[in-house]
Amino acid sequence: MTTTENSPEARYAGDTRTVTLRVNGQEVTREVPTRTTLADFLRDDLDLVSVHLGCEHGVCGCCTVLLDGGSVRSCLMLAVQAQGHEIETVESLSADQNNLHPIQEAFAEEQGLQCGFCTPAMVLRTKEILADGQERTDDEVRHEISGILCRCTGYQNIINAVQNAGRKLRCGGAGGCGSAHDEAKGA
Repeated sequence: MTTTENSPEARYAGDTRTVTLRVNGQEVTREVPTRTTLADFLRDDLDLVSVHLGCEHGVCGCCTVLLDGGSVRSCLMLAVQAQGHEIETVESLSADQNNLHPIQEAFAEEQGLQCGFCTPAMVLRTKEILADGQERTDDEVRHEISGILCRCTGYQNIINAVQNAGRKLRCGGAGGCGSAHDEAKGA
């Protein structure tokens, strides 16, 4: 197929914009083609390879990142739409394997991953749903994570990881509140 001067591909091929946004706490300014997805911008321009592309149609949820604290499918959003916003990828939690974020600890402890492809999205979604500090039932967690497909785990270990992370966060992070929390829950 050839590209003609009047085709949409030719018309928008050189159209770029300068965007400034905060990514994982750092201000970033780049010139980007207007048709670049946020996922491609994060992966290709910023080397944040935890943003996984599965279906590239917004169905699988593996490209989920947080925009101003809320989940978005980065394959469906253009980088220019993120202008002025705060983006978080899983790299924002902890890059130090010896000092993991409580959510990362919980996923490791509960075997809440297998191949790891959906894990960054699940971890970020967990951060979002636990931000209010409220306890949730397993059914509520199942509903909250239902927009991200996992083809390996059967979800139960992910649900266990979300519940574990919730306890850790409500009790002040790693180490948690231990037996005092368990006694309060009637365990």
